[in-house]
Amino acid sequence: MVIVEVVLETYDAVDFTAWPIAEPLSDRLLALSERMSLADVGTAMAVIFSYNNIPVTHAADLTEAHLQRHLAEAEGLSAPGGLRFRDTTTNVTVSPGCCFGLENWRDWWDVARGQESWLGHDPTPHITHVGHVIQLRQDDEDSLSIEITRGELSGLLATAQQHFSGFLGLAQQWAAVTTPELADLLISVLDRYFAITEAFSSSGGLETQ
Repeated sequence: MVIVEVVLETYDAVDFTAWPIAEPLSDRLLALSERMSLADVGTAMAVIFSYNNIPVTHAADLTEAHLQRHLAEAEGLSAPGGLRFRDTTTNVTVSPGCCFGLENWRDWWDVARGQESWLGHDPTPHITHVGHVIQLRQDDEDSLSIEITRGELSGLLATAQQHFSGFLGLAQQWAAVTTPELADLLISVLDRYFAITEAFSSSGGLETQ
């Protein structure tokens, strides 16, 4: 069975003290989903703030003007991470590559449509299309692969969106306690720049309004 996780690298949360965060995992990859603890959500938010160079020494320091000014200067948000695929039968794992970014997670729809897509490096996800079957490998093109059909990948991407949306719901709870005056704006910003809840069209792309 192949499963998918939306993961965030947590190196940027090291020494973060503006609000409580969870103890880091050994592989430094935090799975985002509806099953997270609020401490884990705090870690994810710490990564997003630190990675995007949004200065904050305490949650109470955050203001709408502060956040809006940064977003205007940076033209958005990004975060280290992406989608991690794992075959629970063979224990083969394909993790997101460096420089791909969580904000690009929907690019996997290009793969589901049979297209080639750059998915990062070090570790490098290798994609091979064999008819309607997709072979996913990590780094070495001769390594063991995860094999799924395009239809199965589409289903996994829908699952990934459910996990990501679950994280957003928990982030709403976290923000209501940690940054109550900014909660609605913060959740709107996360949803917009990480393209979390926007519906997919039948062709796999974003629906236009």
